[in-house]
Amino acid sequence: MVGIVIVSHSSKIAEGVKDLALQVSTSSVKIIAAGGMSDGEIGTDAVRISDAIREADNGDGVVVLADIGSSIMSTETAFEFLEGEAIDVRLADAPIVEGSIAAAVEVTCGGSIDDVVRTAEQARTEKKLS
Repeated sequence: MVGIVIVSHSSKIAEGVKDLALQVSTSSVKIIAAGGMSDGEIGTDAVRISDAIREADNGDGVVVLADIGSSIMSTETAFEFLEGEAIDVRLADAPIVEGSIAAAVEVTCGGSIDDVVRTAEQARTEKKLS
């Protein structure tokens, strides 16, 4: 089963998005929040992100959703820390809230890592108002 990591500058945002995504998934889906710094401050930490990826990995890969700016750079650095490890990890170009929820539903339905990334990224185009 594909794992999900949610990266935000704020631990509260990452935890909140995780809670929302868990509401639409089964308990077997691993969704890990990697928000904020280890001291509770706002920011992102590549080591925390790489640890979260390892924790989320069940062997079928991990999809990471990140909020803005340096969270992307920190996630890319985390990927470098994972070089040589057998983890298929992908960064989805998706909105963090809608993408995480869509990804969790796709994982629950048994989707592959490619399916999960595609579904998360499709959340970008969903209109909220008609």
